[in-house]
Amino acid sequence: MVKETYDVIVVGAGNAALCAALSAREHTSDVLVLERAPQDERGGNSQFTAGGMRIVYDGVEDIEKLVDLSQEEREITDFGQYTSDQYFDDMGRITQYRCDPDLVEALVTKSFSTVQWMKSKGVRFVPIYGRQAFKVDGRFKFWGGVTVEVAGGGPGLVDSLHAAAGQDGIDVVYEVRAMSLLQNDDGVQGVRVRQGGRTQDIRARSVVLAAGGFEANTEWRTRYLGPGWDLAKVRGSRFNTGDGIRMALDVGASPAGNWSGCHAVAWDRNAPEFGDLTVGDQFQKHSYPWGIVLNSRGQRFLDEGAEFRNYTYAKYGREILNQPGQFAWQVFDAKVSHILRDEYRIRRITKIQANTIEELAQKMDDTDAAGVVATINEYNAAVRTDIPFDPNVKDGRCTEGLTVPKSNWANTIDEPPFEAYGVTCGITFTFGGLRINPRAQVIDTDGHVIPGLHAAGELVGGLFYHNYPGATGLTSGAVFGRIAGATAAGANT
Repeated sequence: MVKETYDVIVVGAGNAALCAALSAREHTSDVLVLERAPQDERGGNSQFTAGGMRIVYDGVEDIEKLVDLSQEEREITDFGQYTSDQYFDDMGRITQYRCDPDLVEALVTKSFSTVQWMKSKGVRFVPIYGRQAFKVDGRFKFWGGVTVEVAGGGPGLVDSLHAAAGQDGIDVVYEVRAMSLLQNDDGVQGVRVRQGGRTQDIRARSVVLAAGGFEANTEWRTRYLGPGWDLAKVRGSRFNTGDGIRMALDVGASPAGNWSGCHAVAWDRNAPEFGDLTVGDQFQKHSYPWGIVLNSRGQRFLDEGAEFRNYTYAKYGREILNQPGQFAWQVFDAKVSHILRDEYRIRRITKIQANTIEELAQKMDDTDAAGVVATINEYNAAVRTDIPFDPNVKDGRCTEGLTVPKSNWANTIDEPPFEAYGVTCGITFTFGGLRINPRAQVIDTDGHVIPGLHAAGELVGGLFYHNYPGATGLTSGAVFGRIAGATAAGANT
C-alpha cells in the first residue's frame, strides 16, 4: 500500500527514474517511485545495457576522478580525451543536425558532473577495456569517445541506484501500473494507478515520467515506425509500451523527435521475443566491422566499415530488418576471430563454422549458397591488402570497385576456420517522445510548460534522429533525470 499524497512521484524505476528520485530526495523528503514490473524485472531497459556512458573528459586526470586506476593501467593505456566540441559534433553529425541544440547543450555540459554525482551515490565505474580499447604494441588505446562503464553493467547500475534509493528512504512499489495523470487548471496533481486489480489516485506536487519508450508495443511500433517493425525482436523490457508518453499526450503534451526512428541493432536471429535478463545484452553482435554482412541472397548490403561501431550499430538493425526474411549473416575468418567481442562466445548463439567457404555457405540456413561464394570471392579480390589493418583507428583499408564499398578494416576472408553468425533486428528504444525544455519540464502543444510535469529518459523526444552515438542513452537519462528530480522538487536548476 502507498500513501495518498507525496511531494514527488516518479513513474519508472530504471536509470533515468532513479536518478530523478535521488535528485528529488536531495530537496524534499517524500518521494515515491512507481514500477510496473515485478521486483525481479525492475529497471526497464537499464537492466539490459552494458553500462557504457559517453561523457566529456580531459585526459586520464578526469578518468581518475571516476575510477580507480592502478599504476600499470596508467602506464599501458592511452585514454585520450573527449572534448565538448567532439561531443557536440558527434550529436550533430550522427543525427543529421536535427537534434535539439538546447537539450544537447545540457547533455554535453552536464555529462561529466552527472557521472561524478552518480559515483557519490554509490555507482562504481570502470574503464571499458573489453569493448572500447585494443592493445597494439603493448599499449591500449581507447577509441570512439566512450571510455567508462558501470561496474556490473546494467544490472550493476540498477542495483546500485536502488540501494541508494533505499538508503535515502525513497518508497519504491512494484507491480503498479500508472494509468493516467491527475490534472486540473493548476497543472498535474498526481497519478492514477492500478495495482492488484484495484485503482487508486495518488496525489503529488510534481510528477516525473521516466517509463521508457514504446519499443515493446507491437501496435505502436507498426503505427509509427512502419510496416515490418512488428517483426523486430525487443532487446529489453517487455513493460516499455509507451504508457508514460500516452499519459502525457492525453493531458496536452507536445510530441517531439523522430517518431519513425529508433535504436535498433544486430541481434541473434533466434533470440526470444523480449529481452532475457539471464543473457542481458549478449544477444547483440557488434563486431561486424571486422567481417562482412550478407543477406539471404548472399549479398552485402551495407558498409561494415563506414565508421567506428559506436556510430553505426544503432542504425544497422533497421538495414537488417529491410532484408528478405529480416535476417543476415555476419562472416569472419580466423585472422579476426581473436578480436571478436565477448558476446560471440556465449552458449545461446546462432553460429556455424566450416573449413571452406563452400562448406560454410551450404550451412547457412535459408540463404543462397552460390551467392555467398560469389560475393566473398568478389569481395576478397577488391580488398586493398597493401594498406595495414588497425582496429584502433579508421585505417582506410578499403575495397575498390564494389557496388557496396567497405571503407575501413577490410580483411580478406580466406583463412580457415570460417565463422558465420545469424542475426536479425533487435529494437532497443524509440526516438519519438515528449517535448521538454532544458529543465526537463514537459511542454504542451501551445508551447507552454505543463505545471507539475517533468520527463527524462527514453520517452524524451528531440535528442536522437535516424541514428545514435553509442553510450549516450544512459548519460542522457542520468543528466535529465537528475535535472527533472531537482526541478520537480522545487530546486533552481
